[in-house]
Amino acid sequence: MNYILQLFWNHNDTRLRALWRVILHFVLLFVGLQITSAILRPLFSGAESNSDSGPDPVANMVALLLTGLTYVVVTIAAAKFLDRRRFSDYGLVWNTQWRRALLFGLLLGGLLMGGIFAIELAMGWITIEGMFVTLMPFPFFVAFLIFLVQMTLVGTYEELVFRGYQMKNIAEGLNLGPLSTKTSLFLAWIVTSILFGLIHAANPGATVGTTLKITLAGFFLALPFLLTGELALSIGVHIAWNFFQGKVFGFPVSGLTFFRTTIFNTVQGGPDLWTGGGFGPEAGLLGFIGIIVGSLAMIWWVKRTRGTLDLSLSLAQYRRPPAT
Repeated sequence: MNYILQLFWNHNDTRLRALWRVILHFVLLFVGLQITSAILRPLFSGAESNSDSGPDPVANMVALLLTGLTYVVVTIAAAKFLDRRRFSDYGLVWNTQWRRALLFGLLLGGLLMGGIFAIELAMGWITIEGMFVTLMPFPFFVAFLIFLVQMTLVGTYEELVFRGYQMKNIAEGLNLGPLSTKTSLFLAWIVTSILFGLIHAANPGATVGTTLKITLAGFFLALPFLLTGELALSIGVHIAWNFFQGKVFGFPVSGLTFFRTTIFNTVQGGPDLWTGGGFGPEAGLLGFIGIIVGSLAMIWWVKRTRGTLDLSLSLAQYRRPPAT
């Protein structure tokens, strides 16, 4: 009986073992999102759709806000009742160093996508057919700000869940027996990156190839968390990469083109092998090159700001929160 209990309960940490914490977090997210969906259903019941713009934009924005809130609330609850740790332990530390890393990530993501755009334009692989275009029933700059909020929410809660919660818990769970702390971190990096790729496998135009490339993007986005234990740089790059990709340069974002609102209204041409075609740059070789360059820039930033370059071993080591 005691042996069976040990499969579920960590007596040293006085909490569930990592596998069950991660599974329960997924279950709670699923239940929370089902409740959110039920609340939102009346909002969407009369919304009209079309093949290009997708669902009603106002309803979509409300849905996104509530979805983001669901992710955050569920993860806060999981931190307190499942993980028994502070929410800040997921890499959310609002200090000067964290804010600077966030800003660098925003700059880096924009520059990487700007470089991809410039290369495609120079090669004649994209055609600019207009500027300041939106299909939303608002003035362009209102729609543009709405999507800035949208991309900020998506980038933040995806990093919180895939890197902050999952990667930390999986690393802690693997940090036992014959596995070293560094090995457990690397395995957690691999597992969460694969999950990140799989979660995008249902996107429009997704294939085995695009799923593998999104998995590679998962490695890229998790790299600064692996090195620093903080999410600032990951969040910044994720937000800016998606925002500049879709709302500045007019590329699809992982196959999605809802409510086309973009500064440059572009038509994609050129070889899909390089451009990613209808799925977006991350599915092409230019996106792969951008990920390599971005990874090197992240490593440079961590080394420059912290004076050292090593894995953040604390990610795989549980620390009890101080008594209150």
